[in-house]
This record gives sequence, C-alpha cells and structure tokens, in this order.
Amino acid sequence: MSDAISHAILPGIVLMFFLVHQLDSPLLIFGAALAGVATVVCTEMIIYTRCLRKDAAIGIVFPLFFSVGVILISQFARNVHLDIDMVLLGELAFAPFNSVIIDGINYGPMALWLMGVIVLLNLSFVFLFYKELKLITFDYEFARVIGYRPLAVYYGLMFIASITTVGAFDAVGAIVVVALMIVPAATARLISDRLLPVLVISGLTGVVAALSGYAFAQWADVSIAGAIALMSGVLFAIAFLLDRTLPYGLK
Repeated sequence: MSDAISHAILPGIVLMFFLVHQLDSPLLIFGAALAGVATVVCTEMIIYTRCLRKDAAIGIVFPLFFSVGVILISQFARNVHLDIDMVLLGELAFAPFNSVIIDGINYGPMALWLMGVIVLLNLSFVFLFYKELKLITFDYEFARVIGYRPLAVYYGLMFIASITTVGAFDAVGAIVVVALMIVPAATARLISDRLLPVLVISGLTGVVAALSGYAFAQWADVSIAGAIALMSGVLFAIAFLLDRTLPYGLK
C-alpha cells in the first residue's frame, strides 16, 4: 500500500498546484495526502466486493491514479520542466540550498524542518493510538466489536503515510521513499516477532541504511538516494542470511 500511495499522490499534487500555482505551498502536501487516502478508499472498496484479491486491487488503483496525474501534467502543464532523475532519485546534496530564511536569518534546510515535523507527527500518532493500532492489526473484528473504529484509525494511518511520502519526495525521490517504508520493516520482522521491538529495529535499520548509504555514495561518487536504497537491501540480505544459517535463526 505504501508503494501504491507513493505513485498515486501525483494527481493530488497536480490538482492542488492548479489551485494555488505555487510549487512550495504546503497545500500540495495536503492535496497529496487526500489523493493517498482516496487511493486507499478505492482499493478497499474493490476488496470489499470480494471480486479481486488485495494485491490485484492495488495493482489496478495506483496505476489509474498515477496515469491521471501524468495526463493532467501533459495536457495542462507542458511548459513545466520535470526532471525524471530528480523525481526518481531526488538529490540530497542540493537540500541545504533550499533554506528557511526569516528576517535574514538562515534556520537551516527546508527539508530538515519539514521532515522533522513529519517525524513528530508520525511518532505522536503511534504513541497516542498504539493500543488501537495494535489491536486493529492483530484482531480487526474484536476491535470493532468492543467499540473501536478500525476504519477511522486505518485511514488516519494512511493519511499520515501520504503526508510522509510527499514530504520525503522533494529531497530523496520515489525510490528511497518506497525502500525506507518497506525494507527496514521487513528486516526488523526477520529479527523479532514482537511488535514494539519490530518498530524500534525498523527505525534503527532505516537510520543505519541512510548513514551507511550516504558514506558509500561519498566514497564511490554515486547517487546518494540510490546508495541508501542499496544499503537497505544489503541490511535485509544480511538479516535474511543470518536468519537462515544460524541454528535457531535470529528470533
């Protein structure tokens, strides 16, 4: 679903740009988040019919949304230059040049402030709704019976996932967004069966992948975003091999 959201937010960004005509407007993030939620809603509606499996429903919905965004750009924003490499890979090396300047004082890179706020938003959501998220994940029907609202929590999670995706797009591009949303969690799942350790390990794995990827990119003079995605895969491969070769695995 994270991969689907990373593609399907494009029409939300484009439509909001048509309204505000500003590439740096925070409303673009809001539009992207709405598009992400719309993707989830459409996917769940298809799944609810029981005509298709979840993977097939996702495979139908996100190309549809992505293609709508591409068509809108090609028809109404032909004069806007889009660098495909920047969309896919981003460029962390240029992030410091887009700074927050207030009254002539430079407060640091915009990407750092934006992602810092998004990190706090994610942590706050998980902290406030940890019990609900845990119960809904492992026993959806029981959560519904005792009076929780699983759909509300689920769509809230998808809304924040959409905000996180578009917030990271500008600095790191699509490849790293998808890699860091999926691979660290998969790596952590090989190491532990308990939810809280999985959350902590996945966060630490993402940090290690980012730092080691940046160091490797500097040493090899290659794309920073590509190197980070590569190191995410390397960490997963190490965890996978250890889990398979150790007598009792990693858990």
